Amino acid sequence: MLVGSTIFADKTFTLVEARYLLLFTDLDRCLGYSWGAAALVTFYRYLGDASMYSCKQLGGYPTLLQCWIHEYFPTVGKRGENWKPADNCGLPRAMRWSYRQGVLKVDDLRPILDELTPADVIWRPFEDHRAWRLFDEICLYKGCLKWGETVVPYMPDRCLRQFGYRQYVSSPPLDCMMATDIDVDWISYHQSVIAVIGSSTVATTPSEVEDGYLEWYYCVSHPRLVPPHRDDPREVPVPVYDAGPSDPDWVRVSTLIHRYLRQVNAEEEDPHFANLFEALHISRSH
Repeated sequence: MLVGSTIFADKTFTLVEARYLLLFTDLDRCLGYSWGAAALVTFYRYLGDASMYSCKQLGGYPTLLQCWIHEYFPTVGKRGENWKPADNCGLPRAMRWSYRQGVLKVDDLRPILDELTPADVIWRPFEDHRAWRLFDEICLYKGCLKWGETVVPYMPDRCLRQFGYRQYVSSPPLDCMMATDIDVDWISYHQSVIAVIGSSTVATTPSEVEDGYLEWYYCVSHPRLVPPHRDDPREVPVPVYDAGPSDPDWVRVSTLIHRYLRQVNAEEEDPHFANLFEALHISRSH
């Protein structure tokens, strides 16, 4: 059940690969396995497959992706909160959310994703958990991860904002086919950590980036999911965002206010909008 239907679930639905039996020849050793890393490798591989147009199903541990979306994008999707993570540090993080059937389809979600701003993202959702579990700098290891015969790239320099650093233009993708000795790279991970954060500085606001990053990103990525209503290619303007509050608690407050205003269809010029943010700034000054 654990291996075949949960963390290493594949697309056979009812079959489990025989190679997993070797993991349980000595049950006393199971607690020492890095189950999280193995689940991450497996899921990365399936996400790579799902990025192909011909792929119709996603394998792996989808609860991991679902909870990640809930943590970072609180305005996307329909769900409720059972409890605050800081008050229930002994329970699995996934139990924080209670799932309810939504009515939005893929076509409905695309414009919602296109309209996201930095204020709609919780860049560092696990800060309230640091009192129980400190951040481990091994998370900034850059290299290849391996589980069995599966090798995938792990590149934290592409999402530095979730680690509290200013995002810069990342290096080209890793070629896992060229990986020689992953175990040695993993043991000497401090070298890659220095390389990852050496080109950045600590962010003063959660969504802060280095100069030129947004211009680069909008040139190499697909910034919009909804295509324009015309055949001519268009130039995508690089948005200029307000820096916003640096305190994570005030970022959450700002996000909740924006969410409420969208629900009541309020515009920024609306007096209710101005009153809410005036009260927010007065509270911050006190």
